[in-house]
Amino acid sequence: MKRFFAAAVLFFGMLGLAQAETDAVLTKQVNTFVDEWHQDAANARMAYFDKIAKDGVYIGTDRSELWRRDEFKAWAKKYFDAKKAWSFKATRRNVYASADGSLIWFDELLDTANMGHCMASGVIRKTAKGFEIVHYQLSVAVPNEVVDGVTQTIQEFEKKASKK
Repeated sequence: MKRFFAAAVLFFGMLGLAQAETDAVLTKQVNTFVDEWHQDAANARMAYFDKIAKDGVYIGTDRSELWRRDEFKAWAKKYFDAKKAWSFKATRRNVYASADGSLIWFDELLDTANMGHCMASGVIRKTAKGFEIVHYQLSVAVPNEVVDGVTQTIQEFEKKASKK
């Protein structure tokens, strides 16, 4: 009985080690995929949109920016045609996955060329063809010490806009 217990502990310990290695492999694959996606935008490559699922959603920083992939592509076309899209560089990313690895979600801290520090989160679906982004939400990272001033500026802007 002791041998069986020891063998079971060893087996399940090795299984846990294999899962940890798989998680590291999956995390590396996801990091590569998302980094390439950001590079596609930085280099104004239309492949950027191919990495978003047909039913994918992109939520930008403006409250009006809730895009389905094809709407987002149409809106962004002028930036990609001008070869002046956006540049995001992840400085931190956390990756999480369902037990079978078919559904992955992540959060990331970004340095951007035009908005400073941003935060984002995304959901990725793993398919037979590879990864695809199902949901991505970008937000400007506002330090708590200045959030009251930012909120006031937004309220003043919206008040003026509503009078037009």
